[in-house]
Order: sequence, then structure tokens, then C-alpha cells
Amino acid sequence: MKGAIRTSLDIPADLHCRIHEAAQRRGCSARALILSSIEREVAFESSAQGRVHAPLVSDKGAPVNPSHDQIYDVLFS
Repeated sequence: MKGAIRTSLDIPADLHCRIHEAAQRRGCSARALILSSIEREVAFESSAQGRVHAPLVSDKGAPVNPSHDQIYDVLFS
């Protein structure tokens, strides 16, 4: 991955298992789940009003960009 920095973390064994189980349920990799979680947390912390500005992702971890009509359909259907 261009522009990426490799790092390592010591994660408790039970959390490691839960991460992989959650990723499997969502149909994404543990890496994608971890990165999206970090992005959400950093976006929340850096937001002046505490609003999350992380990108929307599908249940499979892929970024999505819904149209206004699609958002309306989800909210008001």
C-alpha cells in the first residue's frame, strides 16, 4: 500500500478473536475493520462538535457514496 506505514500492536487474545469474528460477520477483513474503527475514532476526536466524518462503508467494508435519493429512501421509507 503506497503511503502506508507498517506498525504492530499487542492485542489481547480475546479481543483478537472478537475482531476476526466481527469482521467475518461483516464480510470484510480484520484489517478493514480495524482501519475503519480507527478512522471513525480519530474523526470523532478531531471534530469540533463530536460528529463523525468518517467515510460510509458497506457491510463488506467497501466505501459507498449514496445519492440524496438513496439516503432519503433509507430514512423515510
